[in-house]
Amino acid sequence: MAEVVSKSRLLWACRRGMLELDLLFVPFVNDAYDDLAAPEKITFQRLLSCEDPELFCWFMGHQVCPDLELQQMINVILKRVKV
Repeated sequence: MAEVVSKSRLLWACRRGMLELDLLFVPFVNDAYDDLAAPEKITFQRLLSCEDPELFCWFMGHQVCPDLELQQMINVILKRVKV
C-alpha cells in the first residue's frame, strides 16, 4: 500500500498547468485534506498523478472518471470546494 505523503509535497503536486485545477486542489488540501481517512488520502494522491486534460474533463463534468474511487474523490472535492 502506498504511504501518505506530507502536506507540503501535496501542495506542490497541486500546482498544475491549468489554473482551474489549482483553484480546486489547493483549497481542498488546505481546508479538507486533514479530515480525510488514510485510504482517502491515498486516493487523492492517485488522483494527483492523473494528467491535467483528463482531470479537467472529469471535474468540469465533460466525462465521468472510469475509476470509481477516483470519481468518488472528485465528488468529495467538488462538494468541499465551491468555485
